[in-house]
Amino acid sequence: MNNIKQIRENPELFKKKLKERSLLDYEKIVTKILDDDLKAKKLIQYQQEYQEKRNSISKNLSNINNKTSNEFKKFSNEVLEIKKKIDDAELKINIINNDVFKVMSELPNIHDDSVPVGKDKKENKEIRKYGEVKKFSFKALSHDEIGIKKKLFDFETAAKISGSRFVILNSSLAKLERILINFMVETHIKEFGYKEVNVPIIVNESAMYGTGQLPKFKNEQYELINKQWLIPTAEVSLTNIFREKILDYKDLPIRYVASTPCFRAEAGAAGQDTKGILRQHQFYKVELVSAVEPKNRMEELERMTSCAEAILKKLELPYRVSLLSSGDMGFSAEKTYDIEVWLPSQNTYREISSCSSCGQFQATRMSAKYKNSEKKNDYIATLNGSGLAIGRTIIAIMENYQDKNGDIIIPKILQPLMGITKI
Repeated sequence: MNNIKQIRENPELFKKKLKERSLLDYEKIVTKILDDDLKAKKLIQYQQEYQEKRNSISKNLSNINNKTSNEFKKFSNEVLEIKKKIDDAELKINIINNDVFKVMSELPNIHDDSVPVGKDKKENKEIRKYGEVKKFSFKALSHDEIGIKKKLFDFETAAKISGSRFVILNSSLAKLERILINFMVETHIKEFGYKEVNVPIIVNESAMYGTGQLPKFKNEQYELINKQWLIPTAEVSLTNIFREKILDYKDLPIRYVASTPCFRAEAGAAGQDTKGILRQHQFYKVELVSAVEPKNRMEELERMTSCAEAILKKLELPYRVSLLSSGDMGFSAEKTYDIEVWLPSQNTYREISSCSSCGQFQATRMSAKYKNSEKKNDYIATLNGSGLAIGRTIIAIMENYQDKNGDIIIPKILQPLMGITKI
């Protein structure tokens, strides 16, 4: 959540930033927040004035010995009337604060000044590319064509079990998924110093609110009974480890890695994206999360992005890194790099990882703080990134490592772990 103090101090900057985030009615929204905030302040002042008056009258009451006198009754009635006014003000303050909270909870994070301003992905900025795009001497097949041909995918049985956009991976492809998860997690632990944790995949509403999935994106999530939710990403569970805690600056940065199934309703996805396993309701992902001092967040973002890139380099998959525009970033992000892997069948790069700095936005929502070097409490900065999405890594391997026979060559670094050289 954005800090209302920042809105009070510089409302015009906040309006500008919301406009650049392609938010409609930004002027009206900020004006209402400030108006309601002022109303609440006046009511609090009103409360304090009447509380002082009540204390003064109560003091007079204590000095009256005759509890049946008219003077005592008069002052008693005044105390009751003042109490009613104080209670009425309290009720109004709560209503106003709830309204402000509701509006604030649905406002996106404010982007960093280094983010390109734009409405959508057309304004994203390419930062760098890695690897040579392979030129095939034969017609390259899509991953779903290879998977169906080799009987590695079973969409039909999965649909009978669960419905559309689910898949069963068979034989060596199922093993490749397991090997990839272990390979990525081990790399992030041993080479980059992340701490592995095994987290719940069912979380409560507070956890989903804390990382920004609720309330705005409720329809994109899977809700269970008892106000519990399936996680759309391990970011939810990992980041909420810091919820309602006060860390010490000496213990920062803290870096976590976890592999979990992820669940997304993916409402609205259609066309080419729903073919094969590119956009499934259930998929595995290795997630990276960091908690750092706010001053170090951009340095940490560069580091996290390089960690995700390292996996693709080891797998020898061509990719590019793009800096997302203000209109294309996620709700909680202040700055995001997308890592996109080359898919021959689509003749383009597709997202395989998204690494974001959320600044103090999520920490404010979940009251995650740290004690700084001056012994003062402040909100931590949180970051998250895919390191990587497993399904999309499988797609990239299938398409980039296919041969003319439709076989899939296993990347060299994975061959000892797989025990085979090709599928």
